[in-house]
Amino acid sequence: MKSAVLVFPGSNCDRDMAVALETVTGNKPHMVWHGDSALPGGLDIIAIPGGFSYGDYLRSGAMASRANIIDAVVQAAEKGVKILGVCNGFQILTEIGLLPGALMRNEKIDFVCKDVDLSVAKSDSIFTSGYEKDQPITIPVAHHDGNYFADDDSLDSLEDNDQIAFRYAENINGSARHIAGILNEQGNVLGMMPHPERAIDSKHGGTDGLRLFQSLLS
Repeated sequence: MKSAVLVFPGSNCDRDMAVALETVTGNKPHMVWHGDSALPGGLDIIAIPGGFSYGDYLRSGAMASRANIIDAVVQAAEKGVKILGVCNGFQILTEIGLLPGALMRNEKIDFVCKDVDLSVAKSDSIFTSGYEKDQPITIPVAHHDGNYFADDDSLDSLEDNDQIAFRYAENINGSARHIAGILNEQGNVLGMMPHPERAIDSKHGGTDGLRLFQSLLS
């Protein structure tokens, strides 16, 4: 499997993402700078990591959505390449329109950094096939703007089309309908606020994120 990790000024989870992808695929991912205008050929997955791209100037993900590399990412998504956006990556995916909704400031206006319990809402996607539906898992979070918002029609559409991938067991940030991660309609784009790349090694406290990356090999 050939993968790439985007890198923006302010990315701070790009190395964690690269380690997770190499651990599972056996191949080092390409590290793609935000100023590049093209992606390596033959990619199977593009990961947009967490962090504070461009210092979260204006709002989280807004500046990154105008980066040179984004047009190539959108084109890749339209061709069916798997796109995984985690935390700031999720924020960027909503900003560029690959996923609906927006990530707002947490309900209690605080930065949340801890392990959280999730429920796997969908187990028949290319990202979640390694889990059982409704399986409880524990994944770390670290965000200030993780409060998922969409209008009622959009939320109903996500429900009806089975696009919700993960939900919070306890709503830590005020997200609509406890949403922690969603898929696009085609199923090849996943955005989630929790960090699965930080939960692949038992020495780091847990391995519940490992199955997400293993699912990509199926």
